[in-house]
Amino acid sequence: MQRGIVRFIVGAAVLATLSSSAWAGAVFDKVKAQGNLRCGVGGSIPTFSRVDSKGEWVGLDVDYCRAVAAAALGDAKKVTFVPLSLQQRFTALQSGEVDMLARDSLTNLTRDASLGVISVATNFYTGSGFIVRRDAKITTTNQMNNATFCISQGNAAIGSLADLMKLKNFQYKLVQLEKFQDTFQAFLAGRCDAAIAGAADLAGAQVMMAPNPAEYLVLEELMSSDPYSLFVARGDWEWFTLLRWVHYGLVEAEKRGITQDNVRRLAGGSEDVAIKRMLGGQDDLGKLLGVNKDWLVKAIEAVGNYGEIFDRHFGEKSVVKMARGPNALSTKGGLMYAAPFN
Repeated sequence: MQRGIVRFIVGAAVLATLSSSAWAGAVFDKVKAQGNLRCGVGGSIPTFSRVDSKGEWVGLDVDYCRAVAAAALGDAKKVTFVPLSLQQRFTALQSGEVDMLARDSLTNLTRDASLGVISVATNFYTGSGFIVRRDAKITTTNQMNNATFCISQGNAAIGSLADLMKLKNFQYKLVQLEKFQDTFQAFLAGRCDAAIAGAADLAGAQVMMAPNPAEYLVLEELMSSDPYSLFVARGDWEWFTLLRWVHYGLVEAEKRGITQDNVRRLAGGSEDVAIKRMLGGQDDLGKLLGVNKDWLVKAIEAVGNYGEIFDRHFGEKSVVKMARGPNALSTKGGLMYAAPFN
């Protein structure tokens, strides 16, 4: 009996060793060793990720890449942006071509369960929608029998559209192109009656890519509720955990009034125990994540809190002027909230 117990203990120890080696943080270690984060982005949707007229990468997804680089490496500039199409994105993540994916990609069961990747945290809420020409007088999908739709290859909305058209007993055609930029240009050129993408993606494209934005309309009707998420490859749970808490940190910072301008001052002198804990003035939460004590200070200092990021690319400080809606804090009627920092 005693010998059996010993064997059980030894076996459990071996299993624990194997498990810990499987979760040894290979991606996180690689990022630290190379001193650079390779972040997969879209590159063609103005509000999420693009290169501006100055040759700089900008967008909500870009800011998340920089925030992670700041937290993991102490420098938001230590990031390489890798543009990926919808079809390339998960393969690139699986193969290690990129270390994380911040590419307006929605979470669903199939992706989480079968692609070797896993969603980290929802950082944007939208839904699959339509943009049409105003002179077409289309205000609802009930007017779209025999319509032609422009959509990017690999977009999950293809399935949602098929379900919708089947429900209505409508006929339709697709024009599929690899990149959203080409898809939207095909719509502008009149190759289809409507373009399909995330409603937030379309709102940004309307304002920033259409020659005369007033000639187009993003329909209020949505086909789905799409939670966009950051993604990592399965296996490195330390890396997964860091990315999740970077997101939580940006959201909680907005809730507590921590901004890009005041974060350094609050880190050095706030009397609020919760803020002191978050920013490293009390307890070293960074040690638990494998990063420096000021990891969140660095991230917020680089890009601001979640509200500042949203406003810069979608809200009042952008040309899009989109309402926060579900992307508002839960305390203000939205869906964004963070887990406790304790």
